[in-house]
Amino acid sequence: MSTLIPTLGDHVVAKHRASHSTRPGPSLHMNDAPKPRLSRSVEDYLKAVYTITERDESASTSALADMLDVQPASVTGMVKRLAECGYLEHSRYRGVRLTEDGAREALRIIRRHRILETYLHMHLGYSWDDVHPEAERLEHAASDILIDRMATILEHPSHDPHGAPIPTPSGEIEISDFLTLNDVEPGTSVQIRSVQDEDPARLRYLETLGLVPGVRVTVKERAPFDGPTTVSVGSREDAEVIGSDLADGIFVIPAPGE
Repeated sequence: MSTLIPTLGDHVVAKHRASHSTRPGPSLHMNDAPKPRLSRSVEDYLKAVYTITERDESASTSALADMLDVQPASVTGMVKRLAECGYLEHSRYRGVRLTEDGAREALRIIRRHRILETYLHMHLGYSWDDVHPEAERLEHAASDILIDRMATILEHPSHDPHGAPIPTPSGEIEISDFLTLNDVEPGTSVQIRSVQDEDPARLRYLETLGLVPGVRVTVKERAPFDGPTTVSVGSREDAEVIGSDLADGIFVIPAPGE
């Protein structure tokens, strides 16, 4: 994948690359014509496949089962049906990928979700740890017209409260294959771009540490064998020690001036 920003230099293990560019979605504009409404379960599957394949080339049955909290046999049956409908491509040894139609619908759902999160946070007073489950419920009922009106009121935001990019109405989305804090070598300063948003308790904890999008973080040291990472946050003098699992859900870009 090409990149439009510099890597973090020799201090970074470059497992992934980041870019502030947008990648085009399907050629058909999301709102060009009325679409038949998909069921909640189908929308959840398409969104899950998109989320997993953002970091991997394909989504395995087991990965989908874990994300959706369903049995692998249920995943197998749904994947087969969605492949027959033209939303997925499935290879026995290569897993599942979205077709153009599947990507179009997945981006439509993700746009709904992230606009809802942003509206709830900016206009209804929800905290950033409350918006995800609320948006999960509302995204299946909200129409594209409602979402577009919310986006207009919000002045067309580019990112949700957790730093995740919001797809445009035409299906373009910023590439978000960023490094995680676990990839950053000691001595390197980075800026938090986004954080995983599924766990409210995790979000509340990150907020208490000041580990929120836009904040500058310097990695001081990391214990060996997948141990914790010691970081300084912003201008704070005291260092914070965070576990490997937490650091793996914090996505970063080069700090300004680095």
